[in-house]
Amino acid sequence: MVHFTCDLCGRDITSSGEDRFVVKMEAFPGFDPNEIKEEDLDDDPMEAVSELLRRDEEFASRNDAEDAGRRHSFRFDLCPSCHRKFLRNPLGKSNASVLDFSKN
Repeated sequence: MVHFTCDLCGRDITSSGEDRFVVKMEAFPGFDPNEIKEEDLDDDPMEAVSELLRRDEEFASRNDAEDAGRRHSFRFDLCPSCHRKFLRNPLGKSNASVLDFSKN
């Protein structure tokens, strides 16, 4: 039998008969979409598409090795209670930091 514990609180999920929730996250570098300029509209669209595809393939192959060290995947098993907490606050931001108190 496979044994599962909650990755947040450490509670045994397997023997309690409760549902187990799996949370998967990925972190990777983002990039901005290409900007369209007025002169781009005058170009041949099929030639422009071919050029974009070529450029994107070069960009992807050049950055795959570079991104490998910056791309991370995470997987967590959560009990129902911790799953509800996660859904309310996925980034774990402190409630105190959300409030803007004056410095009296």
